[in-house]
This record gives sequence, C-alpha cells and structure tokens, in this order.
Amino acid sequence: MSHKLRIRQTELYKLSIPLIEPFSTSLGTEDSANNVLIKIITDEGIVGYGECSPYMPINGETPDTCLVVGQYFAQALKGRDPLKIGKCIKIMDEIIYGNTSIKSAFDMALYDIAAQHAGLPLYKFLGGENNKDIITDYTVSIGEPEKMAADALQIKEKGYPAIKVKLGKEGAKDVERIKAIREKVGNEIPIRIDANQGWKVKEAIETLNALAVYNIQYCEEPIAKWKFMQLKKVRKNSPIPIMADESCGTHHDAERLIKLEACDMFNIKLVKTGGIYYAKQIAMMAEEANMPVQVGAMLESRLGMTAFAHFALSSPAIEHYDFDTALMFSQDPVTDGIRYESNGLIHITDDPGLGASIDATHPALTGKVVV
Repeated sequence: MSHKLRIRQTELYKLSIPLIEPFSTSLGTEDSANNVLIKIITDEGIVGYGECSPYMPINGETPDTCLVVGQYFAQALKGRDPLKIGKCIKIMDEIIYGNTSIKSAFDMALYDIAAQHAGLPLYKFLGGENNKDIITDYTVSIGEPEKMAADALQIKEKGYPAIKVKLGKEGAKDVERIKAIREKVGNEIPIRIDANQGWKVKEAIETLNALAVYNIQYCEEPIAKWKFMQLKKVRKNSPIPIMADESCGTHHDAERLIKLEACDMFNIKLVKTGGIYYAKQIAMMAEEANMPVQVGAMLESRLGMTAFAHFALSSPAIEHYDFDTALMFSQDPVTDGIRYESNGLIHITDDPGLGASIDATHPALTGKVVV
C-alpha cells in the first residue's frame, strides 16, 4: 500500500517591502507591499510556497487578519493529503466565508506541492502549454496629467507592449489625463484604462465616449462593484470594451455577469477568486462565453507573479497580462521563478511546481508563526 502524502507543518510570515515610488489609484496610495507568505511542509519533504497581497478597500483583508485566519487553516489542514486540493479548499470554505486573499496563498502552496509531486511545472500540471508570449503591461499611477504623460513615455521607451493608466478621479480630468498621455506617446501603443470603480454611471458613459478618440483598448471596472446591475447599461453605451475586475471576484460573480451580459471581458486575480482552483472555473466560463481574460495582480512579489504566469498559460481565453507590480519593488526576495526582460517579456522555467521560493532568513520576512 503506497504512502499518502501528508501536511506536516505550515509556516506563515509577513512580507513587507517598500516600493520604488508610491503607487496611486482612485482607491488610495500605497508606499509598500505588505503581503503574507506561507510555506507548507509535507512529511516527504516537498515544500509548497504561497503568497497573497491583501488589500483592504477591495477584499477587506490585512496582513494581520490573514495571519490569524491562516492559522485556522493551517491547523485544519495539518495531517491532510495536500494532493486532494478540492477537499482542502472545501475545508477552508467551511471554516470561514470570504477571506479570499489568505485562501489563495494556501491554494497556491497546495498547487505548488501537487505539481512538484507530479514532476511537472505548474502550467503543465494545470493542463497548459508554454505556447504563447506572456508580456506584462506597465501601469501609470493616477496624478497630474503632465506627470502621468511623462511616466507613460518612459514605459513606451522601455518597449512595453501596452500602457495601463489608472483613472477614476473626476471624469473630465481623466479625459485631460489621457489626452496628455496620447500627445506624449502617440496613437499606436495600446492604452488600457482602469477606473477602479471611481465613476458614477452617467459620468462613466460620458467619460468613456469622450475617451473613444484616444484608441483605448478596454476599461476596467468603471463604476462601483455593487452597481453590477448598471454595468450592462454602461457597456451598452460605451464605445470602449468593459472589463469586470472588482465586480468579478468569485466564480459565482463571473456566472452572474455573463448571464447579465454586463461586460466584455474579465480580470482574474487569485486574491479575489480564492486561488487557482476557482480561477480555473472562471477561465472555463470565459472560454465557453468566448470572452477574453486578463490575469492581474495586487502587489505580490515575483513569487506570486510566478504562479499567475503559470496560470495564464492554462487557458486560451487568457490574452492579457498585468504583472508589473513586482517590478515596482525596491528589493526582490525571491529565488528562481519567472524572469522579466526589460520590455516586460516573462520567462517561465520548466522546473517542477512553481520553481520559486523565498529564503526564510530574508529581512523582509517577519512575524513568523509555525502551526
């Protein structure tokens, strides 16, 4: 009778790293990445890593809440078979509602273990192929039009394939912001905009129509996420495709938005879905609905970004990649994993699992808890 793999121990850490410069959206400004790292150790010595970047305005979690809730999960999963990922997810969901950030960190570590156990890189374990170029866009923080235009020009000159622009603070001024950017960068490079729920419904429609002349690829989350019943109206009256981000958290949200015909595409983030297990379900729904998908991030390190890149190879519906925030870190605590070219092209290794780890002695890791 073959030995079953078991979870022996889980370690949880805070991971705090200052950003090179502040990152601003309509929801607020961040000076540092304040994340949670977990390390699941099995009885056979296979170690799985997971990371989440909780963000209070979007999912109501903090590093402190993640550490507390994570200890409940670690205790409940101790002695369990980490290869039975669905069962482990069910246990976490039964313990507490929501808390998708910390759930996603455990989910990531479980998939890392399972892929290592299978001797496969994570993307292959997920049924994907390394058959498309993953090139991240780069984001311009919201601010004064002149500063945003200068930042956008730098991004273009570095060779990124697309510029993402944070908007959502006064529709009329947002038009000025994009006008200034287009005057600097020209009309060829794609611009993607993200209002982060910042506009009212009427304002969103007016602003999107005013922006139509500036060759905008798509707009993320134009209105408040709880106004999802109004999103179809915005989409119907917008010349720019609408991407659901904050309003598309779980697979249940995705199903509802498809039925409502509320958006043209989804932005999947593991901290919203609760991890890869449910993100796969959203990608499958998008495939069936013929909807393009973007995989996005919060402020994860290169460890989390490695998992996102592997996941991005798992579905043909995933066409857009927003993996730039790890490039904004003032230091990189990650060993191995994905590598970025200067133009945002991402290289993924064929090492088993994630193929990435973090040295537990790195000074950015604090508050260690062992369960």
